[in-house]
Amino acid sequence: MKINRVILIVLDSVGIGELPDAKLYNDVGSNTLGNIAKHYPDLHIPNMIAMGLGNIDPTNLLPTTTAPTASFGKAMEQSAGKDTTTGHWEIAGAVLEQPFPTFPNGFPRAFMDRYEAAIGVKTIGNISASGTTIINDLGEEHLRTKHPIVYTSADSVFQIAMHEDLYPIEKQYEFCTIAREMLVDDYQVGRVIARPFIGEPNNFTRTQRRKDFSVVPPFTVLDAIEGSGKEVISIGKIVDIFAQKGITKYTKTANNLEGISATLKAIEEPSQGLIFTNLVDFDMLFGHRRDIPGYANCLMEFDQHIPVILNSLRDDDLLIITADHGNDPSAPGTDHTREYIPILTYNKKIKGGKNIGIRNSFADISATIAEALGVEFRTQGESYFSSL
Repeated sequence: MKINRVILIVLDSVGIGELPDAKLYNDVGSNTLGNIAKHYPDLHIPNMIAMGLGNIDPTNLLPTTTAPTASFGKAMEQSAGKDTTTGHWEIAGAVLEQPFPTFPNGFPRAFMDRYEAAIGVKTIGNISASGTTIINDLGEEHLRTKHPIVYTSADSVFQIAMHEDLYPIEKQYEFCTIAREMLVDDYQVGRVIARPFIGEPNNFTRTQRRKDFSVVPPFTVLDAIEGSGKEVISIGKIVDIFAQKGITKYTKTANNLEGISATLKAIEEPSQGLIFTNLVDFDMLFGHRRDIPGYANCLMEFDQHIPVILNSLRDDDLLIITADHGNDPSAPGTDHTREYIPILTYNKKIKGGKNIGIRNSFADISATIAEALGVEFRTQGESYFSSL
């Protein structure tokens, strides 16, 4: 069957069980979907269950169905690491042998001295912290001293928080660009992130003008699709994760609801190629904060939009719903978790119910997209499109 367009939706961090090498990452027992179902018995996601989400791993407490409307399976991560950039790049066909570095104790003083000299001002923070917590803790000092707040997390990131009344947004982006240029070799984090905020002490709020400065990715299926003359439409932070490479059009979003709305709008408009969406709330608001009820409600909120998404599809559209890593909110700490990712694949004319099994790499998704669109692309992933 000829496919004109693929809609790829990444539910950020919605993993489905520990990978065989989870012990190397201190993630034994992690299972984002399974443990949410275990600890939150009121989880009700009937539309994804109807597609076959519960059939992927019947040992989870998610219900199964005898007649899934989608094909279903899960994939292993071959790349080293468990971060946003690594996961998305492998989905797009690029498998990484080395993980991006993390700095759980902050960045070395020698580097920070060089960075502060480059931007001409001292910084404060330089710890691993939640973005909302650190602006509440250091925001008043930032206003008084005008020192940017630098922090990291369990991800491979260098984040800079500055009040928009002190630093115009272009100055904030300039400081991030300088950091991106300096963070090389052993310091080459996956992303430098501008985290602008506004407000007063005890009432600071991050704005929607966040911007990610990513490492430039290798050749991916996005480049192959763009090179074939088709479109690659980015929704959410995809454009930043891929440093705008291989993307023909993008829409930034602040949350899941904006991402779903922008995706539906893109589906309505005529196009040929790939619509690539990241829905970030699962990870950003609930996974890292270990908020099981919040994560469950976020899943239920997304599930309510499934019928509208399915009804919006054309006969020659292929929908793939997946994730980029896990972030089990029942696990200790605040880090991502090394997990399989679920794969649900749907087309109105293709009969559902096909179990595509355990895929050897996230890159199987890129190979499937390329085959479905008739685009030449080489990757170590293997397509499952013909099996549908």
